Amino acid sequence: MNKREVGTRYEQRACAYIEEEGMEVIETNYRTQLGEIDIIAWDRETLVFLEVKYRKDRSHGGAEFAIPRKKQLTIMKVAKIYIKMNRLPLNGYYRFDAVLIDGDEIRHIKNAWQA
Repeated sequence: MNKREVGTRYEQRACAYIEEEGMEVIETNYRTQLGEIDIIAWDRETLVFLEVKYRKDRSHGGAEFAIPRKKQLTIMKVAKIYIKMNRLPLNGYYRFDAVLIDGDEIRHIKNAWQA
């Protein structure tokens, strides 16, 4: 599998995982010229923007070290575009989460970073 196929596979696993937690996936791979958001989902009344990171093992620190601040800022900018394009309230409930996959271990980190 190439890198994109691997990414798609693990994003699908992440979608299934958060749906089991009760979230509703509404969009995957939302792209703009600035960047991409892997998953957008509702968690009750909160719109959640999720970044998925996969590592085959934790030998280099694990998936949590793969979302640098620059990537977080890009996701926040893309989220603002999504909010504006979908005419959602600017003062709504929004959250930035991460789904971290290390080998077979999946962790969902709510509020992984703040705007």
